[in-house]
Amino acid sequence: MKNFTTSASQETAFTVSQLNRQIQQLLEASLPWILVEGEISNLAKPGSGHWYFSLKDDKAQIRCAMFKGKNAAVRFKPKDGDMVRLRARVTFYGPRGDCQLSVESMESAGEGALQQAFERLKNNLQAEGLFAPEHKKPLPTKPERVAIITSPVGAAVRDMIIAFRRRFPLTELTILPSLVQGQDASKNILRQLQRADGSGHFDAIILGRGGGSLEDLWSFNDETLARAIFAAQTPIVSAVGHETDFTIADFVADVRAATPTAAAELLSPDRNQLIRQIEQQEKQLVRRMSRILEQCQQQLDFTTKRIRHPKERIEQQQNQLDQLKHRLRQSMQRKVSEQRSQAANLAHRLERNSPTRRIDQDRQKLKDIDARLARALSNTLTNKQTAFARIVDKLNLVSPLNTLARGYAIASRDKQVIRSVNDVEKGDAIKIRVQDGEIACEVVESKASS
Repeated sequence: MKNFTTSASQETAFTVSQLNRQIQQLLEASLPWILVEGEISNLAKPGSGHWYFSLKDDKAQIRCAMFKGKNAAVRFKPKDGDMVRLRARVTFYGPRGDCQLSVESMESAGEGALQQAFERLKNNLQAEGLFAPEHKKPLPTKPERVAIITSPVGAAVRDMIIAFRRRFPLTELTILPSLVQGQDASKNILRQLQRADGSGHFDAIILGRGGGSLEDLWSFNDETLARAIFAAQTPIVSAVGHETDFTIADFVADVRAATPTAAAELLSPDRNQLIRQIEQQEKQLVRRMSRILEQCQQQLDFTTKRIRHPKERIEQQQNQLDQLKHRLRQSMQRKVSEQRSQAANLAHRLERNSPTRRIDQDRQKLKDIDARLARALSNTLTNKQTAFARIVDKLNLVSPLNTLARGYAIASRDKQVIRSVNDVEKGDAIKIRVQDGEIACEVVESKASS
């Protein structure tokens, strides 16, 4: 320490460390805990887990530190430019002569006002009866189609999809993408809600997003959205934030789920119970099918008796062909008679009206026409007979009786024709139909041709 003397008095000078220590004592004594608001800038989050940043307004700034044990309780992710309210104490670091704030807690600067607005809206809607249990619609036990109104990216939609696929993958999910945070988020959510409810297509609707601060979740505290949820005809599950987060949508919705995953589990049927129900219904179905099969077997037996033998059909077609042949002959005979009659008339006219030479020529022509007509009729008859013979041959070729007559046989099992060695197994009872009856056999060995 250096002493200076003057003519008036002798004064004691501080060292720098003494001065800084005095300043530290005065600051920490006069400002133990304070609330301060400002804008975050130069935010740094090193690997130690501590946060370092500056808090500023339009005229000044001060450095701040928020250590790992304190910042873990912050319910939102601060970033440069965020307006925050800090509870802190002023500290003074003597060796450098620096003043900074040691932050105890942090919240969004608007969160206090938002909380008051939240409570006012909650009380008003509760007084109107929008939260009353008698207005809550029950959730469907086995929803087939579920609409999810949420952000198309992020953990919330992924967790809900995974939960549905794990518990009951048959549920048809429709993701209706929407903003869930920001200025237009509530309008987006309202539009998608009205779209989903108005379609009448869905059995339930989920409103969901992940956790966040009161400001982050504010879009779910919109009064218009709350009234739309209350008026909706489709059951609505609100799954906003974490278990400790509450929004107006949670109170108005038919069911509030603690998390998005919990919402998916509420709308997913219990797989084990469904399996038991399916097994019971399977037994009932087997009994009903057995009765139906018995009835069908009786109908088959009755129909089998009514089926006509192929030989009868061939005989019927043979009779039809005979009738056609007879009619054809009659038609040709009538035609010949008509032609002859016409020829006779012409000859008679010629005899009366034409010279002898003309008559001879016409007679010769008549003979030629008569010969040609006879040949044409003969050819036509021959062609018809040939065609008829071909039809009979074709019918004989496709007749199963003709096939059996040539030494072939038809093997069947349970009235089903055996077409491959793969249709039977060793020990199967089969029947072999031959020309004059059936032979009952048992399969000893089946071997495919190489």
